Amino acid sequence: MNVTRTNVDALNATLNVEVIASDYQEKIKASLEKYRKTAKIPGFRPGHVPLGLIQKQYGKSVLAEELNKIVNDALYNYIKDNNIEILGNPIPKEGSDVVGNFDNPDNFQFEYEIGLAPVIDLTFISKSSFDFNKVNVDNDLIDKQINDLRRRYGKLISVESVGDKDLVMAQFIELDENGNHKENGINHSSTVSIEFIEDNQTQKSLIGRTKGESIEVNPYKVSKGGKDTASMLGISEDNLSAISEKFSMTINEIKQMELAELTQDLFDKLFGPEAVKSEDELRERIKNDLENMFLQDSDRLFTRDVYNYILENAEISLPNDFLKRWIALSNEKKISFDQIEAEYDAYAKSLKWQLIQSYIFKTNDIKLNNEEVINFTKGLLISNYAQYGIPAPEDKELTNSAIQVLSNKDEANRIYDMLAEKKLTDYFKDTIKRNDKLISYDDFIALASK
Repeated sequence: MNVTRTNVDALNATLNVEVIASDYQEKIKASLEKYRKTAKIPGFRPGHVPLGLIQKQYGKSVLAEELNKIVNDALYNYIKDNNIEILGNPIPKEGSDVVGNFDNPDNFQFEYEIGLAPVIDLTFISKSSFDFNKVNVDNDLIDKQINDLRRRYGKLISVESVGDKDLVMAQFIELDENGNHKENGINHSSTVSIEFIEDNQTQKSLIGRTKGESIEVNPYKVSKGGKDTASMLGISEDNLSAISEKFSMTINEIKQMELAELTQDLFDKLFGPEAVKSEDELRERIKNDLENMFLQDSDRLFTRDVYNYILENAEISLPNDFLKRWIALSNEKKISFDQIEAEYDAYAKSLKWQLIQSYIFKTNDIKLNNEEVINFTKGLLISNYAQYGIPAPEDKELTNSAIQVLSNKDEANRIYDMLAEKKLTDYFKDTIKRNDKLISYDDFIALASK
């Protein structure tokens, strides 16, 4: 058996596999003997069927099967032994046929195409610098967080007039064109949050109203439309098109959130016993927590900017025609050429990034070992427990839980991707020039949403 390579260009090559009779004859004979032992052919006892009959009935299919195994092994070993970095897998050369005679088998030749991985050059990054945007955790942001926490642990109380953040329990009655109660119209009680009414005029018209008052409203303007409007009126979404835009809204009750007091009891609920003992310590703790939380977002934004810059500036060519053919041949479901063309740009972009990331990891000896993955997973589990105010279990139980999570293939892939991204971010932060910038929360959100 012999494999020879012919370079087509920098990204494409062909591999010619020559198989001689001695490469497969013994394997064919052994396979036919197995068939002979189990074949059930009328007139012959199992195991006593003449080999010639077995050869006639199964010979070609056995030959094709063995040749396929031999050629695949030859291609794999040649690529491995010669350290050829390929994309996808070898595919039969377009327009070429197998050279050889299956009726009178002797020597065979097979020709395959391979797509070669491009050379990666990222030296241009060393000349660049990127903004590392961090949120300025100022007093306004701290105050907002404290108020959110106080609301979360507060309680609803009844009040006499509607405020801009109150909940209003109301009766909605559908009106006709004359402003009278519509016969057989909708009559339903529901709750409206004044804070989330997007129509300013409607919101202002409700603020200051008192219990028992009625006001004419458009139901779409005191809800968010669609399912929310239908739920508020107690109807299905399909029936919305038939309703009036005039409703009487009678205020039955007004509830206001009374914020929780900043006491030791609240501090303990938030952070555990005695972890925070004063309002000053609370503000400092919230400031640190917010800075750490936003730092993760800063990392993601920084990595995104570097990622986009590299993809836009790295000169990476791909064997596009080969890859399109390989996608078509390797896809489990039949896929049209038009569909491949429509989706190819996104595929090529993803592949380029995989090649870039692999290059960075390989040249910098960045690895994901099993112990790191388990510890990373344990950290994710601890964070999940903390979100619900539950203390993490002992290390042994936590390790077993992490292993259980990683036994799920989809979860394992997600976690490996998260850890790989973290390592990539750490690498970028260590090697690329950064310009640290302190910006407002609103400006940061605007950048992140681009």
